Amino acid sequence: MRRNIVSLLMMVAALSALLWLGGLALVVQDQLFTAAKPSIEQKRPSANEAKKRDGEIDIVALGDSLTRGTGDESGKGYIGYMVDELRQQTDEPIRVTNLAIRGLRSDGLLRQLGQSEIQRQIAMADLIVMTIGGNDLFQGGEALEWNVKELDEAKRQYIANLDRIFALLRRLNSEAVIFAIGLYNPFSDLDDAKRTSAIVRDWNFASAEVAAHYPNIVAVPTFDLFALHVNDYLYSDHFHPNKEGYKRIGERVASLITLTEEDRQ
Repeated sequence: MRRNIVSLLMMVAALSALLWLGGLALVVQDQLFTAAKPSIEQKRPSANEAKKRDGEIDIVALGDSLTRGTGDESGKGYIGYMVDELRQQTDEPIRVTNLAIRGLRSDGLLRQLGQSEIQRQIAMADLIVMTIGGNDLFQGGEALEWNVKELDEAKRQYIANLDRIFALLRRLNSEAVIFAIGLYNPFSDLDDAKRTSAIVRDWNFASAEVAAHYPNIVAVPTFDLFALHVNDYLYSDHFHPNKEGYKRIGERVASLITLTEEDRQ
């Protein structure tokens, strides 16, 4: 009888030991899993989350010499005048990253957009402003002397590139509003002004049609700003705007932008 009781006690002790070891294994496994799993509190915020919290308005500028401000003796260009106007809307800091390159054409902008650092800057932007197409149309900054066939081919290539540019920008940043600034005619005071103006208006219309196929891309007209008394708004090279010309463009772009916290969330 005593032997049976001893055997029973040993079995109970062995079972208890097995249960304790099993519980210990589960606790260790749970602790290891918890340590490996990142907690919500410790997760690093994304770049966009950090940007939203610091309240900074991030503007990326793309394109050619017009976005660089060539011809403005003050050095501000339309970007500077645009920011002056925007600062009247908000007390939050405005940061501008100007990625424009003098002489850039639409195919060059496409290549630039393939660079990883450029893509990172675009992905961070709240607003994107750009000028492109002037060097595709006015090659060398001179009045057009092309025939109809050459003009049609140049326009076809430009529109195809512009479509790819817009598509890529929307993939890189689906939320930022893009302001695509149209062309003006710097030769509207010359003998063939009627012809060159018709060509510029045609390119502007085609560009606006491409922009209309994408969300939050605004085609900004500038043709009318230089249509009268063009020489009052041009630099000495008779191609780029001067200070007053850039000021008019900057004010036009700023008039289309509303900086509210709700719009940027």
